[in-house]
Amino acid sequence: MDMKKNFVLALTAAAVILSACGKEFLTVEHPTESPLEEYFTTPEHLQEAVIAAYDPLEWFDWNNSQYTPLNIMSDIMADQIWVGGSDRSDNKFWHLMMNFEALPTDTMSGLWSSCYSGIKRCNDVITYIGWTKDNGLSEADAKLAEAQVRVLRAFYYNILWKFYGNIPYYEVNLTGDFTCQQFPADEVYDKIIADLEGAIALDVLPMKWIGDDQGRVSKAMAYMLYAELTMYKNDESRLPKALNYMKDIIAADYALLPDYGILFKEEGEWGKETIFDINYKDDNAIRGWSPGNNPLAAGGTVLPRMISPNGWSGDSVHDNGWGFAPVRQSTYDMYAANDARRDATCWNVGAGVGYSPRYQDTGIFLEKYVAYKENNKDQLADADLNFNNNLRIYRFSETLLNAAELVVRGYGSGDAEGWLNQVHSRATGENVALSLENIKKERELEFVGEGKRYWDLVRWESDSDDIKASKVLVPDEFGYRTNSWTASKKYLPIPQSEIDSAKGKTYELTQNNY
Repeated sequence: MDMKKNFVLALTAAAVILSACGKEFLTVEHPTESPLEEYFTTPEHLQEAVIAAYDPLEWFDWNNSQYTPLNIMSDIMADQIWVGGSDRSDNKFWHLMMNFEALPTDTMSGLWSSCYSGIKRCNDVITYIGWTKDNGLSEADAKLAEAQVRVLRAFYYNILWKFYGNIPYYEVNLTGDFTCQQFPADEVYDKIIADLEGAIALDVLPMKWIGDDQGRVSKAMAYMLYAELTMYKNDESRLPKALNYMKDIIAADYALLPDYGILFKEEGEWGKETIFDINYKDDNAIRGWSPGNNPLAAGGTVLPRMISPNGWSGDSVHDNGWGFAPVRQSTYDMYAANDARRDATCWNVGAGVGYSPRYQDTGIFLEKYVAYKENNKDQLADADLNFNNNLRIYRFSETLLNAAELVVRGYGSGDAEGWLNQVHSRATGENVALSLENIKKERELEFVGEGKRYWDLVRWESDSDDIKASKVLVPDEFGYRTNSWTASKKYLPIPQSEIDSAKGKTYELTQNNY
């Protein structure tokens, strides 16, 4: 099969936990009605469970409860896009997040449940490996399965840690009243990074998967996750290792695509610049809203529908949308005229030209993920849910900028100027002087709409220069954002439903201060 679009993230017989500690398991019976202890005892069935552990990655755009695309959830709290939609009540929790006034009753419960569902499935695989070893599973295949799900588990926990901080953490699935200890954010980090280090130490993941296996977590993906975790935590004891990991990727079979303009087109997917994407496809895709269709089935994504102009009639190539996440005018204006990233990032339609403006409209839309009719023409269910745009998680350009930043900050040596200018010159044809400020600016220009900017501003808050969340994330002249970011806003409220469901049980949850 073609991994580029057909790494089908299939559901299996595994029980699915929909939240961390407060809800019971929803048992999904396999058609054979074999007990789990019998079914998951062959290498073939173990592979089904591994694939199922990847499955919740697809749900971040829509998990049958909320729209929580990872890139938009991060970027609406930053300074490059607005929320949009019909008004402030449309996806209300998005607007509250943007204004740093999220409520426990209006927060990302869908993101919480998707991540913990993924964690539960990863834990399942580790259990099933033990059952399968007596039925022909080789030690090499056991380690490969374990490494994949441990990296995935760290990825799911990383999302929860960054958004919520103080969370329940477990590596063996819950029993009894399905509650577990909630740890402070610093301890959660210690557990995630130790588990990721253990997965990397197995040394079985390839640096880059090829052919049918593209789409699985690789050594390079694990290294990028390691850098993301340690750089966000500013873990100085581990940052030299993060730099060495970036150097290993740089020395491997990765490179920038020459044309930034195709990076987010289908032809740019799983090329030399791709380290990790969340796969979506339209070929025979069956995600659907209507009865009989499954919105969590393998298939496409709803993100392009969400962020495209409402009532579009300007041409026959683009498709209609719901008007979320309009790009700010200041974002378009920050690019030099010769910067190829400007038009590849910003579709500058012109306010109200060929569409019906919605709330916070600027006339500029996120070209990286905007809806094209060509991108869902082969789906079989609901067009809204089945665009084939992969969600980019890690690209080689981030590797280069991570490495340059770590060298400039003193965590090792290397060609920081060359790495910075690979990224800058690809976009402009020019070079730029090496400095921490220029590296930060390059990240600002390179990753609009990719879910990086907010976390960068927060992690740079303690830096000596003036690029700080508290100075950038402030009220705007339009009155859309009326609050300023403060350190107390670092973590969102835990969903109130999770607090309530744990009451009176072995481990109750303490709400974040927000």
